[in-house]
Amino acid sequence: MSWFKRKTYPEFWHNYVAHFKKSKHHKLKDIRFIVFDTETTGLNTKEDRILSIGCVGIENFKIKIADQLESYVIQEHFNADTVKIHGLLKEGTLSKLEEEEAIIQFLDFVKDAVLVAHHAAFDVTMINNALKRMQLPKLKNKVLDTGHLFQKTKLDTTKEHFCLDELSKRFNIPLHDRHTASGDAYITAILFLKLLAILNKNGDLTLKDLLRSHKRIGLL
Repeated sequence: MSWFKRKTYPEFWHNYVAHFKKSKHHKLKDIRFIVFDTETTGLNTKEDRILSIGCVGIENFKIKIADQLESYVIQEHFNADTVKIHGLLKEGTLSKLEEEEAIIQFLDFVKDAVLVAHHAAFDVTMINNALKRMQLPKLKNKVLDTGHLFQKTKLDTTKEHFCLDELSKRFNIPLHDRHTASGDAYITAILFLKLLAILNKNGDLTLKDLLRSHKRIGLL
């Protein structure tokens, strides 16, 4: 009865999953957050591909510059129309990885951290689609969306979604290296800390307070 046979996964996936079996921290200051961003060939999650991944860690409400990852992916799918946004050429001098290698590197880096992104559904979907091409399950990490966290502050209820540029202007965050994965991850990390400071003014905020249904993280 072949359907009872368990699917075998590569060692790196088992290593990734093993991190989620450990005891978890409950206090926000003890949680490792990884703020991340993907630059892609476009906004079609089914057709477009990841060009680069940028990540930066946060622990004890501080950005950990030493805890970061930046990778560039070989472009098999090229969209000239989006180059003017992200500036990543198909060739160029940047050292680039195969998509599979970049995803393995990403999993090894994030481990069981809580992931943070602005309009996170897009970035999570792009990573999950890459995992699907590798015949692997979806990400297991909990995910926070800075767009949703801003909604929770109730500072502006005039509309449901605010882009990263709008919120950066509101909170006086410099837009250095905007539209690079690492640059956007760092901008989002600063925004995340500013939002946490507002939401946690009483000092009793928990991760559960921040989490949202996985089906409604940011923009689809």
